[in-house]
Amino acid sequence: MSQSPTSRLDFGTYDTAEFFDELVDESGQPRPGAELLIEKLSSLEFDELLRRQAGAERSLFRLGITFAVYGDTKGKEKIFPFDIIPRIVPAHEWEWLERGLKQRIRALNLFIDDIYHDQKILNDGIIPRDIVLGAASYRQLCQGMNPPRGVWCHITGTDLIRDADGQIHVLEDNLRCPSGVSYVLQNRLVMKRSFPQIFADSHVKPVVDYPGQLLNTLVHLAPDGLPNPTVVVLSPGSFNSAYYEHSFLAQQMGVELVQGSDLVVHDGFVNMRTTAGLKRVDVIYRRIDDDFLDPEAFRPESLLGVPGLMAVYRAGRVALANAPGTGIADDKVIYTYVDKIVRYYLDEDMIIPNVPTYMCWEKKQREYVLQNLDQLVVKAANESGGYGMLIGPHSTAAEQEQFAGLIKANPRNYIAQPTLSLSRVPTIVGDHVEGRHVEGRHVDLRPYILYGKDIFVLPGGLTRVALKKGSLVVNSSQGGGSKDTWVIEQS
Repeated sequence: MSQSPTSRLDFGTYDTAEFFDELVDESGQPRPGAELLIEKLSSLEFDELLRRQAGAERSLFRLGITFAVYGDTKGKEKIFPFDIIPRIVPAHEWEWLERGLKQRIRALNLFIDDIYHDQKILNDGIIPRDIVLGAASYRQLCQGMNPPRGVWCHITGTDLIRDADGQIHVLEDNLRCPSGVSYVLQNRLVMKRSFPQIFADSHVKPVVDYPGQLLNTLVHLAPDGLPNPTVVVLSPGSFNSAYYEHSFLAQQMGVELVQGSDLVVHDGFVNMRTTAGLKRVDVIYRRIDDDFLDPEAFRPESLLGVPGLMAVYRAGRVALANAPGTGIADDKVIYTYVDKIVRYYLDEDMIIPNVPTYMCWEKKQREYVLQNLDQLVVKAANESGGYGMLIGPHSTAAEQEQFAGLIKANPRNYIAQPTLSLSRVPTIVGDHVEGRHVEGRHVDLRPYILYGKDIFVLPGGLTRVALKKGSLVVNSSQGGGSKDTWVIEQS
């Protein structure tokens, strides 16, 4: 939609060709749940919408909502781009998604526990043994380990996409150290200030209680008999790309933010160094990958972790969230078996389907992938953040040749998927005020699931938006931004 400052958004002329739009249908009519938002946006002059967008950006700048990009030599941190036009999820659709996410995380938790104990799913031939035990994320050290309350994956971010037919799929699971929830909370704060009346009238489900829900989840893991367990957030430090989130969540929960050097194992317990001496730590929300947690158990050269931590964990004297070893369930090859995992452990059909996926370790599927690299998205099994990917239609012949070599050298490490036409949401684009207008941009959705005494799904989650025209990569490290996600209460 091209705009003059005094014009108003005309969703009847908004281009929805080829793609499913989350706010309006093919004729420009609001989708269920988006009626009030579209009505209000259409009543605003465009320069007023831009003023509110600029105000939101100033608020985020003042709040210091930043992220770092590894390898970026131009600067330290960047403000996370934000678009003021929200994404809408109607109540009936959210109820279905919530059921599907709870089912998935329950099944994956049972899978992880089985892999590190009896391995029944391997013995029964449901998943090839080599696929699991040969995964880079499998931790032999975790064999026989029993996390508190039997829960391994306490905090999960599950990436969802919608295709051109309107079908929602799970794109991938993130069960190690999923990030982004701080943007959900801060985006919501800014949106309530930007559109107070629209927000109030829309009956949007709240997200403000996430820090309290997270703290309850962590306290639930503490060893028995502790009336006031000490919880900390363990961060790699200020150079980590998600450090803002680490400090924000610690502050919101009212717990200490620590680094490995702040903790020490003493007399069989983990202790925090304080000005008053050592203080016992009972629960650690770790934002450090397995490999760096404990140099005595994993990488000996790690300076980020705590020597002896795993021995204390095994003895049941400290809880870790997420538990070490959970990465086995978000390996992108294991992902292809989640429908079988759900059927095996829950005797249910999977509610939210996966994206159709080719496994390069299987000869026939590998041959198909190699012959169609220009049409497929190829992913490395253990990469994240938009790295280690080939997006076929946007790739060069040289890049395709490179990935062909990588697949042939290590077929277990790669999967491939069709290039999906991700759904879009109207987004303010353009570099200068006079040239700004509204166009559709591709999005995904990352809901956050907490598994403590019960399973809690944060209503909505992080809508990530690919701000570059035509781009399908929504990651902030690859030029993406975010939107607020409004789950509309049942009327």
